[in-house]
Amino acid sequence: MKKSVALILTLAMVLSLLVGCSSSSGKEENVYLKFPTASTSGAIYPIGAAIANLWSEKIEGLTVSAEASNGGVQNLGLVATGEAQIGVAVTSILSDQKNGKGVFEGKQYEGMRILTALYSNYNQVVVSGDSGIETLKDIKGKVFAPGAPGSTPEVETKIHLSAAGVNYPDDFNAQFVSFTEAIDLIRNKQLDGAWIQSGIPTSAVTEICATAGGKLISLDEDVIEKLTNEYPWYNRDIIPAGTYEGQTEDVVTTSIVITIFVDESVPEDKVYEMTKVLWENIESLKGTHNAIKNIKIEDAVKNLADIPLHDGAARYYKEAGVLK
Repeated sequence: MKKSVALILTLAMVLSLLVGCSSSSGKEENVYLKFPTASTSGAIYPIGAAIANLWSEKIEGLTVSAEASNGGVQNLGLVATGEAQIGVAVTSILSDQKNGKGVFEGKQYEGMRILTALYSNYNQVVVSGDSGIETLKDIKGKVFAPGAPGSTPEVETKIHLSAAGVNYPDDFNAQFVSFTEAIDLIRNKQLDGAWIQSGIPTSAVTEICATAGGKLISLDEDVIEKLTNEYPWYNRDIIPAGTYEGQTEDVVTTSIVITIFVDESVPEDKVYEMTKVLWENIESLKGTHNAIKNIKIEDAVKNLADIPLHDGAARYYKEAGVLK
């Protein structure tokens, strides 16, 4: 009998110590999120880094690490395989991944959720002034950079050139390089042009226009009409005159909404806090890059190409009155 009582008392003491240890910390387990963004020369890298720092500083128990990447396609792949938990991508490739189409054929993944729409990402075709390229069809036979392997610009190049009647990549000499590499190659006259998709202005285009005699070309209206009719995520858009050095006229192109997405496995409460902190500090973030200087919460849930919001983000947007 005494031994039984002693055993019970011992077990009670152990349980008491365990509970005490658990409650004494007073903090929940830290959540660590890996956040691949894009090339360091684009608009999204500094924006993503600033947002990651904001989340890490303002949200207890959360650490977010922003990293450079080759862009949306790579970001989606990293999150789908569990190597990252949050990323940046345009709605077009988010839709392709959800439906197992395009570069995601055989790699369908339906676990992506939107935290917020950010801004319009513009397709910018920048060429050297002596390249002879005035339209997409003129890229035939030229040395042209579609973007880094696995990047969103590479996908965009293929779609747009195909719509213009240019066989991708057989009709030109494709150089699969990043924005940064394209700058030096155009400057050294080893490259006739490059496809850059980013918010405006973006540093890579600024440098090519200012130091390498570069210029932007407009897309033909028939190409734009074909794409906007076939793909719901494309918009006809304008890069206003004066955006870049030497740009005296508006440039007509297409744009797509770029988003911050998060895997469905990230806890709802954390995503709610992330969304809340983002929008409550948006004025301080606007100075990060001109691409988000006009960002509005009303646009955070628009033009998402049927990609669902994360439950945590949806909860915040309902509280904010921008989602029913």
